[in-house]
Amino acid sequence: MDRSVEIAREAVSGGADWIEIGTPLIKSEGMDAIRTMRKAFPDRTILADMKTVDTGAMEVEMAAKAGADVVIILGSADDSTVLDALRSAHKYGVRLMADLISAPDPAKRAVELEALGVDYVNVHIGIDQQMIGKNPVSILREISEKVSVQLAVAGGLDAKSAAQAVKAGARIVIVGGNITRSDNVTEAARKIRQSVDSPEAVEIRDTGTIDQEIREILKEVSTSNISDAMHRKGAMKGIHPVVRGKMVGTAITVQAFAGDWAKTVEAIDLAKEGDVIVIYNESKDIACWGGLATLSSLNKGIAGVVIEGAVRDIDEIENLGLPIYTSNTVPNAGDPKGFGEINAEIICGGQTVKPGDYIVGDESGVVVIPKERAYELARRAKEVYKTEKRLFDEIRRGGTLSEILELKKWEKL
Repeated sequence: MDRSVEIAREAVSGGADWIEIGTPLIKSEGMDAIRTMRKAFPDRTILADMKTVDTGAMEVEMAAKAGADVVIILGSADDSTVLDALRSAHKYGVRLMADLISAPDPAKRAVELEALGVDYVNVHIGIDQQMIGKNPVSILREISEKVSVQLAVAGGLDAKSAAQAVKAGARIVIVGGNITRSDNVTEAARKIRQSVDSPEAVEIRDTGTIDQEIREILKEVSTSNISDAMHRKGAMKGIHPVVRGKMVGTAITVQAFAGDWAKTVEAIDLAKEGDVIVIYNESKDIACWGGLATLSSLNKGIAGVVIEGAVRDIDEIENLGLPIYTSNTVPNAGDPKGFGEINAEIICGGQTVKPGDYIVGDESGVVVIPKERAYELARRAKEVYKTEKRLFDEIRRGGTLSEILELKKWEKL
């Protein structure tokens, strides 16, 4: 709660008009979260995101008596719940916002909610939906053409998308993570404020393909961030950097046999620029990779190499600089017999790797990201990264990690 108040102070300094108390904070701290914010910010509009789906009157009353000015219910709640919440809102002098998060037909429901009499409709894409690429602005455009009720918008907004939202008809722009997880909350809020006030001045650029966006995010985050986002999954075991450097790319896989380096070298010819060659070679005592293969890979623009097996010519490959991760180094090599397979599903470092999976390596090790979830997991890793930046900032101000996370509060007794 203390951290939330401090973040809110910084956001207000950057130009925030309203303070939303999010559902997780309300679940964690109860109505005291609203009371605390009301006391700390008597001149700001306090929005309580109750996400009420039943007992509308009771929960609106709870939030109103705690000091909320606006209370959020779920737009998908039954009409009887919405109407009872409205009666309670009128009774206690607060406004009612209906949130369209996960509504099956948001445009249709917005029209219905306006007819019921809500004060605001919030076009909201939830965090989990954001992670798979959903965006509220396109839905907002459709809804703004059908209703006259004041529209709010929420869901992964930054300065660019906030400007798009205003142009699409939003009167209220709700921003969470891109402010609260920033290491400079005031500056982040100020950028949003500027884009909301002058949306026409914000330059909108094409972000490129999904693959390009994934790679850009993965270059920014660490393997530790990715592991956290994957709930401790994906990390290779026993694989360490021989040539250090950040590595991001899509896998071309090689299944090879003890000391047979034919398929490992042939994979270079099949790889595209930006690929990572991932090799399983059943022997850690005979090298299947060395300096000549490394130079060939550089010529093809390969992003890096991961080998469960052995590498040699360490002096040469260190000078060449291509990131290489392996389980062992030895001086002796085998022979190119031609056994094995390229672009089959393999096990490397205890992880299943399929062709096209995203491979990320840094000083901490190597993680495998299934291609089917690459966009989602990259976005989730970025959220972990932003949270850690915020924590670093708080620790630099003099706190300890235990104090900031209030570990003792959450310890099991």
